Amino acid sequence: MAIKLQSKPFSFPLTRVLHTAQGAVQERQGWLLRLEDAAGRCGWGEVSPLDATELKVCGDYLEGLCSAPTRLELADGMAFWPAALAFGVGAALGELDGLVGSAESGGWLPSPASAVLLPAGKSLLSALDSVLGVSLSSGSPLTVKWKVAVVADSLEQSLLLQLLERLPVHARFRLDANGGWDRNMASAWLELCQQDPRLEWLEQPLPAADFEGLRALDQQVPVALDQSLLVEPSLRQSWLGWQVRRPLLEGDPRPLLRQLQEGAGHRMLSTAFETGIGRRWVHHLAALQHQGPTPVAPGLAPGWCPDGPLFSSDPEVVWAAA
Repeated sequence: MAIKLQSKPFSFPLTRVLHTAQGAVQERQGWLLRLEDAAGRCGWGEVSPLDATELKVCGDYLEGLCSAPTRLELADGMAFWPAALAFGVGAALGELDGLVGSAESGGWLPSPASAVLLPAGKSLLSALDSVLGVSLSSGSPLTVKWKVAVVADSLEQSLLLQLLERLPVHARFRLDANGGWDRNMASAWLELCQQDPRLEWLEQPLPAADFEGLRALDQQVPVALDQSLLVEPSLRQSWLGWQVRRPLLEGDPRPLLRQLQEGAGHRMLSTAFETGIGRRWVHHLAALQHQGPTPVAPGLAPGWCPDGPLFSSDPEVVWAAA
């Protein structure tokens, strides 16, 4: 049976430029999807790849899709579409079928409190001071994530020592190198923080394809894979350590939904800077993760996306704002 398919482009700037070892992110763009079946039920999806080439390919596929595809056509397409497009269609089908969002499934779950994303370079310290002021006044647990391998290594190591000096004893911290270290650099950083009980993990410390180096490093300190999971998706089943899962970049989200519902551990849900439509999925999956055997703060980068109707939890409002 055919399903009515509509798409609508969107774009928005981040509130500040995100600097990483892989480059700078200033703007997000993509498409919102709306699926409607013959009974009038709707499902919503979002297509927002980070890679410019994948963005173009997704646009080409969307242009080639008819306005009334069958479920079989959509299922066949997801097998070879870019991951971001497969997420958008899979998310819409999941909602259409009541796997998420419906009264029977328990509705959309709110996310637990997020880790705080600190900016790269010297901006770290002033941002950390602001975060500590809020955290101390609220009394809530604090987890911070800092992007490294962006400016000179000597400067970043000096900043790390200042971060560790200021961070409360019960706080947690994550270092995200986005694959920007080599093995020697990773060893030097280990000497600085390996014995600190506040270290939660090193996030993608080595290049995505250095599987041997990552496995060796994981024997010394917890390592959370991120980009490696996109380069080699089979690691999502075989890597026993922490996994940073960014649903909007991975493909059809229904398998991850099922795994978290069944109690899979050592997953941490992370934002790809999405609109309110994609955000509902990230928040819902983060809530399921937090109910599982290894609860941790998700990485939702609070404050890095602007406010406004494009980030509403109501998909109709998001659609109208795009």
